[in-house]
Amino acid sequence: MKIKKSEIVAVTGNPSQYPEDNMKEIAFAGRSNVGKSSLLNMITNRKKLAKVSSSPGKTQTINFYEINDKFRIVDLPGYGYAKVSRSLSNSWGNMMDQYFNTREGLVTVIQLIDIRHEPTKQDIQMYEYLKHFNLDGIVVATKADKISRNEINKNVSVIRKKLKMEDHDIVIPTSSLKKTGYDELLDIIEQLIEL
Repeated sequence: MKIKKSEIVAVTGNPSQYPEDNMKEIAFAGRSNVGKSSLLNMITNRKKLAKVSSSPGKTQTINFYEINDKFRIVDLPGYGYAKVSRSLSNSWGNMMDQYFNTREGLVTVIQLIDIRHEPTKQDIQMYEYLKHFNLDGIVVATKADKISRNEINKNVSVIRKKLKMEDHDIVIPTSSLKKTGYDELLDIIEQLIEL
């Protein structure tokens, strides 16, 4: 699949302002500072479609991008940033519950984890949370260019073990800088939207 067209159609934390629920949606979730904006810019071939924030935890909205007039990529707000207040953290949970419970077009959530580190407590909680909604199973391990090939294999095993992933669940090492994992990720997205 080639992404030829991508445009932002909504930036909101308010369900009444979500776009019409008339297309399949693939959402991306990850800790603040995991490289989500860079990954979204890589797969859409747009340098500044998703804004790369200098201060982690800043994005507190759900961003909807329409792709090829066919489906949407949904950028969920980053989780697990220490400087975010408790009330903001609670509103994040409410926003996610509402989004996961109401969007009929939601196909899956792809979770991003920094390959250089063991999954954090929040990463594990998020994976379990996605399991609760039957949305688990695909993890993108970002920043793969920062470690050696041997470390990639070892760290992918650690991610699988820590998240208690099943054999059929997928981990894709990626690098936005080197476009590692780009084709594999697009192939999976294509399969998901064709289902």
